[in-house]
Amino acid sequence: MAEVGRRSVCDSYALLPGGFWAAVAVWLERPQVANKRLCGARLEARQSATLPRAEALRPRLSAGPDQEWGAALCRPQEGPGTRWGSPEEDHGTWPSAGPEQERGAALCGPQERPGPGRSSVEGHPGPRPGVGPEEDTSCLRLEETQGPPQQGKEQREAAAAPLLAEQPHRTGSGEEDDPAADLGSLWDRFSQSLVCGHPEMLSFLTRSGAESQTEAPHELDLVLRTVIPKTSPHFLVTAPRREIVVQDVPNGTVTFLPLEEDDEGNLEVKMSNVYQIQLSRSPAEWFISVLIFCPEKWQSDGAIYPRCTWLGGELLGRLARWCVASSKRELRSTLSLVSIGRYSVLYQELKEKYRDMVRVWPEVTDPEKFVYEDVAIASYLLILWEEERAERGVSTPQSFVDLGCGNGLLVHILCNEGHPGRGIDVRRRKIWDMYGPHTQLEENAITPSAQTLFPAADWLIGNHSDELTPWIPVIAARSSYHCRFFVLPCCFFDFAGRFCRRQSRKTQYREYLDFIREVGEACGFHMEEDCLRIPSTKRVCLIGKSRTYPPAEEAGVDERRTWYLHSRRGLSGGGPLCPAPQAAACSSDHPDGDRTGGTGAQCDLEVSEAQAEGLWLPGFQPREKVERVRNCASLPRDFIDQVVLQVADLLLNRRKSHAGSPREGTCKAWNGGESVWRRGNSCIILVDD
Repeated sequence: MAEVGRRSVCDSYALLPGGFWAAVAVWLERPQVANKRLCGARLEARQSATLPRAEALRPRLSAGPDQEWGAALCRPQEGPGTRWGSPEEDHGTWPSAGPEQERGAALCGPQERPGPGRSSVEGHPGPRPGVGPEEDTSCLRLEETQGPPQQGKEQREAAAAPLLAEQPHRTGSGEEDDPAADLGSLWDRFSQSLVCGHPEMLSFLTRSGAESQTEAPHELDLVLRTVIPKTSPHFLVTAPRREIVVQDVPNGTVTFLPLEEDDEGNLEVKMSNVYQIQLSRSPAEWFISVLIFCPEKWQSDGAIYPRCTWLGGELLGRLARWCVASSKRELRSTLSLVSIGRYSVLYQELKEKYRDMVRVWPEVTDPEKFVYEDVAIASYLLILWEEERAERGVSTPQSFVDLGCGNGLLVHILCNEGHPGRGIDVRRRKIWDMYGPHTQLEENAITPSAQTLFPAADWLIGNHSDELTPWIPVIAARSSYHCRFFVLPCCFFDFAGRFCRRQSRKTQYREYLDFIREVGEACGFHMEEDCLRIPSTKRVCLIGKSRTYPPAEEAGVDERRTWYLHSRRGLSGGGPLCPAPQAAACSSDHPDGDRTGGTGAQCDLEVSEAQAEGLWLPGFQPREKVERVRNCASLPRDFIDQVVLQVADLLLNRRKSHAGSPREGTCKAWNGGESVWRRGNSCIILVDD
């Protein structure tokens, strides 16, 4: 084995060793954060286990007939598919133990073998074979610097906490029926092989079998995970791979044991790609290192198994930064409600299918951002709906309505993939004409009322739907009992105006997401939240798939919805209940902000008028049909040229009035009929036509 990287860590805020396990959890649960060639990882099972006791490696003083018979079974034997050589002789997979070998392993006492020692903190990059702890003490174990070896409750909780979140089982993703049973069976076979003939791996798992091991072996945390690579023709591997992750909290190590199938389809440990991340400490500072068990046999596929230099460089550097980050920034789990493997495949298919849209994009917006963002959203919805059909036992594709569909590309993709639906927006886009008659898009303003219900739709979609975002759960709830919704909030709108912050301890984005969740719950939905993988800073979606009440209680629940809607009027700049300081902050952004000082009588009158018109709440203003120009992209070219010329003329006249000043710019004739004015690194060129 060899150490391929080591980083010193400055623990100024005393975050270690807890910060180390938090960093390991990121690499364990979300490896795509560091390795961009991965789509993600799925945690399938977790359990506690123990390694064989240290005395099991020492020769016994006497052996009876049964023990001698068991020891004979533990010696290397020839057999089909069974390889018992040492790591120097064979770097293949650990064999599965047969019944006789398991029985013998329980009786045998393996002979003691010298294990490779650990590397020193200041020494060469690789461990030195044959050096024991008493000869190499410059790098101490966690137990040697923090007291006697024991299963510290705080340390174990720090390592386990990030993994306690339940990862839902998804259909069609290739999992076995009982991953926990698989993990237990795999570990039993692997640990038996350690006892009977592979003390080198046992030493590797226990940090070279050092003296810190207690007479009673401590528990290890085992995790069975599936690593899912991105689907790409440029990668050598596209199939997910399983591996066992062994976390040894007292020793400060986490070992990754990749699994592969043998000729008979049984999973076994792939010895050539075993690696370990260690946390160690010298008297002066902490260190993080990466060790490879068989570096000369390491097999890199460019995705799941990167090069050793990447593990010891890029990954180690990221772990060193994460484990001592003074501010605990939440790393949100992405795609937690769908199968990551299925999403990766579908996203690549749709990306190839619709990538030509980038070249013919007629809008002034960035084509790559909008095309690939809508492809990602469509992939997510298609997988979500596919799994919903499997759960409900139906095969009919879900219908949908996209409210505030914008460029309509999401509607176009979903319709092309077999889902009937339509999109509605207040303003027609140029690109609509390119989709063809199969994509149904309507130019219409939506004002929430009894006339804007969609009882035939299975899903309502709000993709950056602005002022309609808080209304979509309400419209879905009142359209039909079986209507569901998906919203991706962007701009911050309340029911009748701009959304006003009320909690300074939260970011405005987080507070707005909580508000939309509150709206969904008030409408009677079980709310779910997920994070998409799109090129946007606002990528958290909220989903309402089921109701919290039976259909018979619809009337009573709708009364509570009405009460909730009216209770929000004073919080958005559209009603008299808004406190004075908050109303002043809201009125500048709200088109009806001058009404925030109204009386209760005025409020009652507005509500009565709204009810007479069939509106659910007064004060709602849809977007204007004519888009407001906020930059120079849509201004006439002659107007832009005129402004530039006037600015240049003013600057040139200023130059003439301050002739001789060394601070001003210089003006000179250039290329016959052109003049250039310079100041510092800026210049304006005037052309005489």
